[in-house]
Amino acid sequence: MSAPKLAENPGVKYIAIEGVIGSGKTTLAKLLKERLNAQLVLEQFETNPFLESFYSDRKRYAFQTQMFFLINRFKQQQELIQENLFTEYIICDYIFDKDRIFAYMNLNGEELKLYENVFPLLSRNLRKPDVVVYLQSSVDRLMYNIKLRSRKIEKNITRSYIEELSDAYNHFFFRYNNTPLLIVNSTEIDFVNSENDFNELFKQVFREDRGFIEYFKPESRSSL
Repeated sequence: MSAPKLAENPGVKYIAIEGVIGSGKTTLAKLLKERLNAQLVLEQFETNPFLESFYSDRKRYAFQTQMFFLINRFKQQQELIQENLFTEYIICDYIFDKDRIFAYMNLNGEELKLYENVFPLLSRNLRKPDVVVYLQSSVDRLMYNIKLRSRKIEKNITRSYIEELSDAYNHFFFRYNNTPLLIVNSTEIDFVNSENDFNELFKQVFREDRGFIEYFKPESRSSL
């Protein structure tokens, strides 16, 4: 892909991409990494030994799954506190704060109390992104993407779970004010196969006049 003029906003060095399972956050993170020659930090979901069991039996495996992710995400984010002298940009396909979305969906009672005692201690001094890009997509598009990529670990994900997760993400991000936020309607955008779509999204991320919280709705191009 040919690059548009870089970094209209020179203050944007650490970009985090967020979205529900199947929204394309990891794909977008990898594309931005290539465009910017950036350090790439990916959520290590495949290392969680409880995740596949969780999708089959949420109640039984929720606490183990949640705590594994919390500690693993903390270790990754802790490394970002140190300045990297070899890359100017950092691209991450999650934010640490989103861990609480899943905690409040899946934990209750004493498990949630224990989680809430631990989370503030870990999140206190972590580095915040310069901008968070939230890929907001329809449930139909999310389910289509999940089916299309056909990951074994995701075979037991139900539509009702994605609907619940999508509602939880929207609730979280429509009240989010910890960092600058760009909400992208990604149902109709194809930043993987359309160079124009990717370039337009790239420009939105680096726009110097972008507000603290903005909503970007690309023109409809999708055939889905």
